[in-house]
Amino acid sequence: MSAVTDPIADYLTRIRNGILANHRIVEIPASNLKKRMTEILYDQGYIFRYKFEETPNNQGAIKIALKYDPFTKKSAITKLARVSKPGLRQFTKANKMPRVINGLGIAIVSTSSGVITGKEARASNVGGEVLCTVY
Repeated sequence: MSAVTDPIADYLTRIRNGILANHRIVEIPASNLKKRMTEILYDQGYIFRYKFEETPNNQGAIKIALKYDPFTKKSAITKLARVSKPGLRQFTKANKMPRVINGLGIAIVSTSSGVITGKEARASNVGGEVLCTVY
């Protein structure tokens, strides 16, 4: 297997591919950053549930149960977009935090006080690196 140069982009792509293929569960290699991003997606109602599992290589895995509308079968996640890339980091001040679809979506931001949503960053007046947007 080749090494992943951008683990966050890989994380988002695995979720995106799972949605496109109408999978119920997506399995992703774990890291503390990805675990926190998963918790934010769960807290904001974008995923149904998640579970952290131990693997033989000690890295661990995150199993994410994707959320779909019971009637229309549409995913709760319409779009996942990577904002800050390894080649071009996107840092933002607290007062310039992006509003995703006028507050309907969320921005996931890595700050000095941990990985939080853009709304929380604006409220606690901390800037940081905008990792991705979700809606």
